[in-house]
Amino acid sequence: MKKYVSLLFFAFLLNGCDDGDLTVETIDFKDVTATSCDPNTNTLIYKLKPQEAIILQMPTGTLATQPDTLTYNLNNSTYRFFYRTYDGAITKSNICDAIPPATPNINQEWYAIGGEIEIITSAIYKTPPPSDGHTEIEGYNHNITFNGITFSKPGPTQVEDNFVFGDFKTTVSPVVIAFTDEVAKYCNVQKKVYNNNLSNSLVIENLDKNLIQDVDTPIGQPRKSLINLSSGSPAVVSNNVYYRTYNNNLPEPVKDYYCNDVTPTSPTVKETWIGVTGKENVSGIIEVTTTHTNQVYKHKVVLRNASMKQGNSTFKLATEFVLGTVTTIKP
Repeated sequence: MKKYVSLLFFAFLLNGCDDGDLTVETIDFKDVTATSCDPNTNTLIYKLKPQEAIILQMPTGTLATQPDTLTYNLNNSTYRFFYRTYDGAITKSNICDAIPPATPNINQEWYAIGGEIEIITSAIYKTPPPSDGHTEIEGYNHNITFNGITFSKPGPTQVEDNFVFGDFKTTVSPVVIAFTDEVAKYCNVQKKVYNNNLSNSLVIENLDKNLIQDVDTPIGQPRKSLINLSSGSPAVVSNNVYYRTYNNNLPEPVKDYYCNDVTPTSPTVKETWIGVTGKENVSGIIEVTTTHTNQVYKHKVVLRNASMKQGNSTFKLATEFVLGTVTTIKP
């Protein structure tokens, strides 16, 4: 009998002593900011409280780089999720270091053995927006939710229909299109207008033939057309607008690169943004104002209320974006 009393007393001591252990009832991190161990890979994302942590481990490239909704299966292998409690205060080192500190100790761990990760990604724009009307994407917000997650934990497994991890933000360098001068160039044969810096350019290809004419436009009445104008039967699309960045500097003279029936393969293109189709009197409008002195004609090319798109990401150019002025000489 004394033996059984001693065992019961020992069990009481284990359950009753206050050594900093947490009794888990609910997991709530909604007001905690998510952080990554490595912002270049974002393979380990976590949230910390004084003695608690939730940790999401995923392969490199899991997070979308543009607005999208992606889903993955939790499998405790490539996609893993943990909830841990500790017997003392924790820091980033407890989560991220290859050899974590010896203390505090993990006193309880839940880990996901099933369920689905849903990540809804949206663009984060610079606020307040610049005064000229253009927008800048500064990063992306990734809202992470687990659906039908099953936890292996002390005691019976636990299933949560909807468990909110919360938001995780990534940053990017904003795309800002600006040129060092307002001198644009014109390829008469290839029907292209473009402006460029050393390693980026904005070009209008298949230019509407009515835009560049050696005839002055009345004051306040520029020639107008639309980005991605569709006309004729069968339909032909003109005024295709592209912003491109390159992995190396553009060659000199740049005209040899653009005014060519076959675009050279070097330098290689790093990134391409495409002009959003225009709407008459609303957006995506191309305006050309022409003046002349003697036989020299100046054609100022403006994009009004235009936007650029890459996949599901979109940003606006300045409300009145000056591509530049093209010079032609009338024979």
